Amino acid sequence: SCLQTSLSIWGWGSLGVVLFLVTFGPFAIFYFAFYILCFVGGGFVVTLLFGKSNSEKYLEQCEHSFLPCTSVGIPKCIEEMKREARPIKIDRRLTGANIIDEPLQQVIQFSLRDYVQYWYYTLSDDESFLLEIRQALQYALVQFSARSKETDWQPYFTTRLVDDFGTHLRVFRKAQQRIAEKGDQMKDQAEELVDTFFEVEVEMEKEVCRDLVCTSPKDEEGFLRDLCEVLLYILLPPGDFQNKIMRYFVREILSRGILLPLINQLSDPDYINQYVIWMIRDSNCNYEAFMNIIKLSDNIGELEAVKDKASEELQYLRSLDTAGDDINTIKNQINSLLYVIKVCDSRIQRLQSGKEIDTVKLAANFGKLCTVPLDHILVDNVALQFFMDYMQQTGGQAHLFFWMTVEGYRVTAQQQLEVLQSRQKDGKHQTNQTKGLLRAAAFGVYEQYLSEKASPRVNIDDNLVAKLAETLNHEDPTPEIFDDIQRKVYELMLRDERFYPSFKQNVLYVRMLAELDMLKDPSFRGSDDGEGESFNGSPTGSINLSLDDLSNVPSDETVQLHAYISDTGVCNDHGKTYALYAITVHRRNPNSEETWKTYRRYSDFHDFHMRITEQFENLANILKLPGKKTFNNMDREFLEKRKKDLNAYLQLLLNPEMMKASPALAHYVYDFLENKAYSKGKGDFARKMDTFVNPLRNSMRNVSNAVKSLPDSLAEGMTKMSDNMGKMSERLGQDIKQSFFKVPPLIQKTYSDPDHCRVAAPIDDNVDDNIPLRVMLLLMDEVFDLKERNQWLRRNIKNLLQQLIRATYGDTINRKIVDHVDWMTSPEQVADAVKRFRDAFWPNGILAETVPRRDKAIRMRTRVAGKTKLLEVMPDELKHIIGAETTRKGILRVFEMFQHTQLNKRMVYVFLERFLETLFPQNKFHELFNKLHSRSKQMQRYKQRLHSTQAPSLQK
Repeated sequence: SCLQTSLSIWGWGSLGVVLFLVTFGPFAIFYFAFYILCFVGGGFVVTLLFGKSNSEKYLEQCEHSFLPCTSVGIPKCIEEMKREARPIKIDRRLTGANIIDEPLQQVIQFSLRDYVQYWYYTLSDDESFLLEIRQALQYALVQFSARSKETDWQPYFTTRLVDDFGTHLRVFRKAQQRIAEKGDQMKDQAEELVDTFFEVEVEMEKEVCRDLVCTSPKDEEGFLRDLCEVLLYILLPPGDFQNKIMRYFVREILSRGILLPLINQLSDPDYINQYVIWMIRDSNCNYEAFMNIIKLSDNIGELEAVKDKASEELQYLRSLDTAGDDINTIKNQINSLLYVIKVCDSRIQRLQSGKEIDTVKLAANFGKLCTVPLDHILVDNVALQFFMDYMQQTGGQAHLFFWMTVEGYRVTAQQQLEVLQSRQKDGKHQTNQTKGLLRAAAFGVYEQYLSEKASPRVNIDDNLVAKLAETLNHEDPTPEIFDDIQRKVYELMLRDERFYPSFKQNVLYVRMLAELDMLKDPSFRGSDDGEGESFNGSPTGSINLSLDDLSNVPSDETVQLHAYISDTGVCNDHGKTYALYAITVHRRNPNSEETWKTYRRYSDFHDFHMRITEQFENLANILKLPGKKTFNNMDREFLEKRKKDLNAYLQLLLNPEMMKASPALAHYVYDFLENKAYSKGKGDFARKMDTFVNPLRNSMRNVSNAVKSLPDSLAEGMTKMSDNMGKMSERLGQDIKQSFFKVPPLIQKTYSDPDHCRVAAPIDDNVDDNIPLRVMLLLMDEVFDLKERNQWLRRNIKNLLQQLIRATYGDTINRKIVDHVDWMTSPEQVADAVKRFRDAFWPNGILAETVPRRDKAIRMRTRVAGKTKLLEVMPDELKHIIGAETTRKGILRVFEMFQHTQLNKRMVYVFLERFLETLFPQNKFHELFNKLHSRSKQMQRYKQRLHSTQAPSLQK
């Protein structure tokens, strides 16, 4: 029965399924399952909603029953935040000077806009954070301004800045010397120079080296961040400084947005070269100076850049279709360009082959040399220092020093006796005292050079020495008491083979000619293909009294020289108008006759007249040059009158009797009339200075080696004699003492460690108090390396600078400099500097784009132009004082120093460090910078070497 029941259930079930599928289809089962699911889900949702509503009602009842009422402040705050933001008022006062505050506010606004706002507004519209940053910057500027007003900037600008520049130049000079001593041809000489520079820096500074900051961009950024954070700590209130987010933002703006771009720009050699050219933009480039720069260049990149530009210009000129007069001009330009290309090719080949030639040695071995008379050497500053060095090498310095000392004694004695005579006329008697001082001075000269105790002793005829001793013992000394012995000493130096004759064969004589710009140009093979080049060893290319000029001078009476001005004209050169005189010159020899024309300006005549009247004093009373005229000097009638007067001047000058009376005058006349560009002996400044120097020159000429030339034992006697003069003569005596030369001691003094010390130490006695003298002497020491040369020349330059400063400004110069420093730090000048900074970084209110680096060829040509202009602007007076070759090397050394970015950065950072040390003297910035630079690799090596050298001594 159970079985039957089971079968009936399965049967009816099966029948139901079959009927369901037949009725609703095969997919009905899926619909049925879906309906059931929806039913279950709907029930769950209804239950959830019903429970949620009941729960909310219950919780509401609980809140009203147990919790306190909500505060009214929260809704009001929410309502206030929903209102429109009110405009923020900012106190725009920063420094107390409106002309400074306005551009400063613009700099702050532009900085926030371009470095913060452009990304901040994508995160938030709330300006409170921007306001905090702005207020922090303004507060820091207010504190900075207050510190600046309390600081005395005069020592920084007149002492520290100049000392740091001089130290930087000294380090560079020592680095160059160290590389030259190695003598190796390095693969990367620029990199080697930078490494050597920082080696010398750490040896000189001993406590700090800035190699990492200057050579590693990552370390440089870290240094600036640390420095800015220290400044913010000093300038910001403690609360603002503790706000790290704001502090980091301000630090990044200052370090990466302002300081780093500014330092990079100031350190760029190309920027410095452009600035140098802009500074001397009024000076026109001289073709002769340009060619000398090309001939002396040791940079292949410069030569290739000039060559490429010349080739480009040459191609353009050849493409022009010209006719008539223009074709001659084009041909001349083409020939000039071809010559430039040839010189560049020859120089490049020599540099690539490593066959560099020393011009001085070449001239000494193969060149023909000019002869400079001994009497000219003894009165010329530049020549005398080389002769002095030679005499010290040969042991004849006592003869030279005796001759110079006697010159000083003679003039000093003459002045004292003249003063004594004038005072006797006034009824004042000091005869015995003055004669006693003269006697003491004369005995001092005798004991120093002629007595048996003298060491070294001047070897001269014993009879003359005995006669002199007899005169000193029984007669009053006169200014001429040493004249006989002095003439014998002069003859000895002139004719003794050990002295002047051998000096003319020595390399010092060749160097002297180079300094005097009288070195003959030797020609040599420029390349293997046989093309030669004339190498000029002088810095300006002008060869005064070269051998060819001297050899062709008419020395025989059968040679006749005639000249007259045949025509006049007015020329306009770069906006400058001047008169030009055409001189027709005839030279007649027994076997030939020559005629040529040369062109001279009135200033050439004036310079030539000054030169010959200095050399031949008797001509000053015979030759009279027509005077100058300031206005209407281009008038035709005036030019004809001046032409007539100059012709009369020439005829008097060329008179045979005049030539016979002064045989050496012919050299100068022929040089002036030769068909070439006239090389002026003096510049415009020297001619202006001669208006007050000339009255003293004739009376002081023989004192050129005088008052201070006496031995130390005689200095007191001369000083006492000066005290006996009247007020007027006392002032003159002081001027003379400070104006002329002092003979160095027989044993050359050595300076204490000149190689490894800063230049901040006192330069010399009585110099530190005189600001301009200190600055000029320091710069001349370092630029032209005077301390390494004859100290007699350095003292001469110092005395000359003292006299020049006194004659120009008197005793008010220091006050004028202090006033100028005050003017530099005045609100107007500070505002102008801020405006220039603003316009440079945000021209027209828009952030300046990064200036693309200029093409290498353009940068190289800019270097050549900069060097040419620097040499062109150097006054001729400087060459006459320290020598042409020394001047050229010094100027080019300074220019070369600025061609290395790492070294320029070092100088900028030194200036920045000294600026902060001056501004914050109480904050120990010196120790801070030592710590910031302590990771220097050069510093670590130096300490290791120092430790290794000290360890053995400690063990002993």
